Formats: sequence, C-alpha cells, structure tokens
Amino acid sequence: MFALEVRDHIMIAHSFKGDFFGPAQNMHGATFVIDVAFFRETLNEYNVVVDIGRAHEALKAVIAPINYRNLDEVEAFKGQQTTTEFLAHHIFKEMALAAREGRLGPGGEGICKIRVSLHESHVARAWCEGQVH
Repeated sequence: MFALEVRDHIMIAHSFKGDFFGPAQNMHGATFVIDVAFFRETLNEYNVVVDIGRAHEALKAVIAPINYRNLDEVEAFKGQQTTTEFLAHHIFKEMALAAREGRLGPGGEGICKIRVSLHESHVARAWCEGQVH
C-alpha cells in the first residue's frame, strides 16, 4: 500500500450542547491541523499516489467554507455537535467526493482509501478513514 499525505489548518469557533461537554458548552475557538492521507495499492503511471498539488488544492477548497467561521452559524451544520470527529467525517466525505469526481487529477481514480486526521492540540486528535468508492 502506498500513501501520500497533505496538510493544512483551519481556525474555527463553536460551542456544544449538553452537560456531557462540560466547559466546552461555552463558545470557544480551535485551530485544527488537518492531515489527509490518500492510499492506493500501486503507484500510477507517473509513480505517484496522486498529484500533490491538486490534492492540496482540493483540501483548501473543502475547508474554505468553514475556515475562520463560527460553526454554530454554518447552515449545513445546524443541529449538529461539531466535534473533532464530526469535522473529520465532514472533510472525509468532501475529499472522497473530490476523488470520485476527478478533482485530484489523472490517477486520482486509483485512490482506494482516504484518512482525514484533525489534530486539535499536541496531545489529542481524531480521524475518519474509509473507502473512496
């Protein structure tokens, strides 16, 4: 198995509902470092997993609508607890769609799995991993 990973980050604000979340029920900010790993069984005809530039562009496009936003005000997230795990899944779904739609360039169709990791601090992270097709 081969993999290529790109990284970016977002800055968000949000709050949670319910005693389960303790002080995180209050409005707070977070800066997430995001790693997206693309996996494939064999290298493509250019001996790469995927075009690194297009992979990074796709990630930037996926996170742009939520970067520097209060997620409590994002219509698509209304009624959701925008936890780290939830956001990892959201980004995973959008990156898998980018792969299926060919936005990762030639060879992107050979990607079989994607893992999206969100690092919320130097001691905690969550990820979502799954098949592309």
